[in-house]
Amino acid sequence: MIKAALLGLIALLVLAMFGRLRVGGPKAARKGARKCPACGRYRIGPGPCPCGHGKPR
Repeated sequence: MIKAALLGLIALLVLAMFGRLRVGGPKAARKGARKCPACGRYRIGPGPCPCGHGKPR
């Protein structure tokens, strides 16, 4: 029983390591994100920034 539990944990660790390599970490998701040139906040959607300065692209 202990042997099966240890093998399961090792399998989960191996899968987690391959998952991290494929995804690239948390900064990979934000690489292409647009920021407001005035305040530096991330803009979501096509509208202007909530600060009122960022022009939509």
